[in-house]
Amino acid sequence: MHARLVELDPRNCEAARTAAPPGVEVVCGDASDTSSYAGAVPAALVLANGVFGNISDEHIVRTIGILPSLCAPGATVTWTRHRRPPDLTVDVRRWFLDAGFAEVAFEGSDEFVFGVGVNRLERAPDPFVPGVKMFDFVGSDQNWERGQPA
Repeated sequence: MHARLVELDPRNCEAARTAAPPGVEVVCGDASDTSSYAGAVPAALVLANGVFGNISDEHIVRTIGILPSLCAPGATVTWTRHRRPPDLTVDVRRWFLDAGFAEVAFEGSDEFVFGVGVNRLERAPDPFVPGVKMFDFVGSDQNWERGQPA
């Protein structure tokens, strides 16, 4: 197995390198830039966990649209998104379908604040293009006192 973890914060990179099992490469870089994935794609499994709650709706659509360029044929993508108002998980699921992914599974019961999706690329992957900006990170959305991210 070979995996690549891309993280911007050098402290997190160091902690990840210390804890990573063999076969996991930690790259201290910008996860929003496709150049960070050169040499690790096409991937059979792409994890987009912890991203969609920290970027704009427009950039969620953009990122999903770019994911096929990181994928091998038939690749699986996992993703997460909180379900606080507005619950965008229904939209995220549709955006994956629109981008050529079939839904394998979605778990988002009312007992949990997060939804977890698993999708499989059902069309031919797009060519990989380095230097494409997928999203701008807008920060954590954990402050929901006014119903909006801080």
